[in-house]
Amino acid sequence: MQRLQSRAQFQAVLAGSTVARTPHFALHRCALEAPARAGDKPPAALFEPAATWLGAMVPKRWARRAVTRNAIKRQIYNVSASFDAALPRAAYVVRLRAGFDRKAFPSASSAALKSAVRAELQQLFERLGARQGAAS
Repeated sequence: MQRLQSRAQFQAVLAGSTVARTPHFALHRCALEAPARAGDKPPAALFEPAATWLGAMVPKRWARRAVTRNAIKRQIYNVSASFDAALPRAAYVVRLRAGFDRKAFPSASSAALKSAVRAELQQLFERLGARQGAAS
């Protein structure tokens, strides 16, 4: 699995559809063979089509502390690695869309926060898998 690195790659994926949601995360996808919109680079120019691509967006708005943002990103990449074989070849972005309650998780990087993030990310990728199975 390749990681998204450029702003253009992230923008291309975020312009695609949202394929799964949980209370705190959204999963966006861009097909690698998709036609480009007017003025945009085609996805084939941004991504190697033989690989699955993944990016993580954890805005400071929803996770104020850098320790928390980095812990969430690590969980995103670790959980997605276990689902790599099941994911269709495309580019994905996992976006944090709501903050975790600081009263429930007072530590910036606690084991409880990490396990809550991991459980929700597993739900997110399972929902994508269920959606792919229903589409087949």
